[in-house]
Amino acid sequence: MLGSPSRPLRVFLCHSSGDKPTVRELYQKLSAEGWMDVWLDEEKLLPGQDWDYEIENALDNTDAVIVSLSTGSVSKEGYVQKELRFVLDIALEKPEGTIFILPLRLDDCERPRRLRTIQGVDYFPPERRELAYTRLRRSLELRAQALSIAIQQGESKPAPVKTIEEGSEVESKRNISQVVKHLSMIKFAPGGHVTYTFVEMEFVEVPAGEFLMGSRDQDNSDEDEKPQHTVDIPYDYFMARFPVTNAQYAAYVSAKGIIHPASGWEKKPDHPVVNVSWNDAMAYCQWLNDLRRNELPSGVDLRLPTEAEWEKAARGTDGLIYPWGNTFDKNKCNVDAGGKNDTTSVGAYSPQGDSPYGAADMAGNVWEWTHSLFKSYPYEADDGREDENVSGHHVQRGGSFIGTDQLARSAARYRGAQGFLDFVGFRVVVAPHIP
Repeated sequence: MLGSPSRPLRVFLCHSSGDKPTVRELYQKLSAEGWMDVWLDEEKLLPGQDWDYEIENALDNTDAVIVSLSTGSVSKEGYVQKELRFVLDIALEKPEGTIFILPLRLDDCERPRRLRTIQGVDYFPPERRELAYTRLRRSLELRAQALSIAIQQGESKPAPVKTIEEGSEVESKRNISQVVKHLSMIKFAPGGHVTYTFVEMEFVEVPAGEFLMGSRDQDNSDEDEKPQHTVDIPYDYFMARFPVTNAQYAAYVSAKGIIHPASGWEKKPDHPVVNVSWNDAMAYCQWLNDLRRNELPSGVDLRLPTEAEWEKAARGTDGLIYPWGNTFDKNKCNVDAGGKNDTTSVGAYSPQGDSPYGAADMAGNVWEWTHSLFKSYPYEADDGREDENVSGHHVQRGGSFIGTDQLARSAARYRGAQGFLDFVGFRVVVAPHIP
């Protein structure tokens, strides 16, 4: 629970009459959370009340406004347009950076001009609604946190009857988001993604659930990427927004009294570190864990991401070919076609090249080590590929600044060899311990 139990977060649902069914479903989900007072006209307006007065009064006293947009609502005059003008006037009085207006597209409509600078979320197609709702709820949590309003489970979501032993693996997976968010500095990155600065690194949250991994038979891809299959990651985790930089790695080599692997790194401290072996990356993670152990819940580590964790963070749930979509764009990543011929500062292609969760540089710049041994698909976390005591080639992901667009695809895999490290770095994840 965050904040004090002073009052609920007041949320206003702005919508057109034609979108009632979808908005009514959203109203029920938000109300079931238990810490929001959601204003929906058909629920709040009573017979005899003045429509204009009550709506303007509700808007004037609300904490956040969800503006539901559809082809029908944005193409004609009506209450959505009238309410929106009033909402925008209120927003001008809010401190800069306040989460107040949350655009929610219900179909593939064009957003009103005055809302185009505000990050929104697509509540369509139906199979993506749960992910969209998760992102919407996260923004409302941040708004509540800023107002010191308590966030707690509603009565419709009772706690499990089963007792969870303190310190257990199940407890760790359940509490990881709560712990990281509590200890983090939370802010919005360019593009509107929420980031969590934890152990002096920026992270983005990847929610638990299924995603499409690998490539289809008809795709122009290696056989090692097939078959495309569904993988369920049953826990939330936090992926570093950027690869580990030269400056971050310098703290490690200084503490260990060893030589930095990248010559001349002082001239580019914010570039990703290179010339790092898998064992080097594992040793860095161990050092970081030892340094920050008191900040992590039991059973949770700062470690290399598994191949599945990396791919989901890079492409989302629906099998995007690149982090930003299905069409290659040399202006969204550092690959050979862009002509840089060297690494670039982390985040140089953000937000245009970011993944659906806000992870940057997941296409190009440097190859990245994963925790996983190179094995055939389908991916199975418990088939030995995550055993740290087994020797073999480990998977690298993401491509590099001298790589092709084909190698920068989110599903592309490379069998990492210890003797080819000129363009290899890594990033870390906050996730449950791998047994």
